[in-house]
Amino acid sequence: MSLPSDSTLTETGLAAPEKGRILLVACGALAREILALIEANGWQHMSLTCLPAILHNRPEAIPDAVEAAVTKHRDAYETIYIVYADCGTGGLLQARCEALGVEMIAGPHCYSFFEGNATFAQHEDEVTAFYLTDFLTRQFDAFVTKPLGLDRHPELRDIYFGNYTKLVYLAQVDDPALTAKAKTHAATLGLAFERRFTGYGDLATALATQAP
Repeated sequence: MSLPSDSTLTETGLAAPEKGRILLVACGALAREILALIEANGWQHMSLTCLPAILHNRPEAIPDAVEAAVTKHRDAYETIYIVYADCGTGGLLQARCEALGVEMIAGPHCYSFFEGNATFAQHEDEVTAFYLTDFLTRQFDAFVTKPLGLDRHPELRDIYFGNYTKLVYLAQVDDPALTAKAKTHAATLGLAFERRFTGYGDLATALATQAP
């Protein structure tokens, strides 16, 4: 019988989680940033599994997807940590995590925890801001242009974005090429452009709490 590489054998012959091993169950939109933090900090006790980022188009499906991942993997890990914010689930994900006995990162969405939840909460006047992260800047066509049909019906732009005033690019890395892309996206949507370098924000802080 082959055993998971991160498991040990108990007296009963069943696989048991190796002490200290943590599985991060995360949104696919955060994979690059999480892997960068794991490498930079030498968090060798952490493993990562990601759910499809496109679930954000159906947030009601996120709690079930997270539960399925937890159920699948929990016997192989001492701890499972959920790297999703509320993400439009209206508190349902938090309730599901509590029922499953797992922790999740705090915040309403990744825009908030990248900038820092406390800082983001001060932007109450930014209800007309459209936000991009590094991931969404790279995947703009797949997550904005095509799902909204703007590639086929560009005239819909003003219907969707007519009440927005600016595009705020929350940059996780200092990459001029990504900044140029974000500027192009702002122009495409007919919005003013603002860039804020956030780094990894509360994502880094939250993952550090899972360090030994």
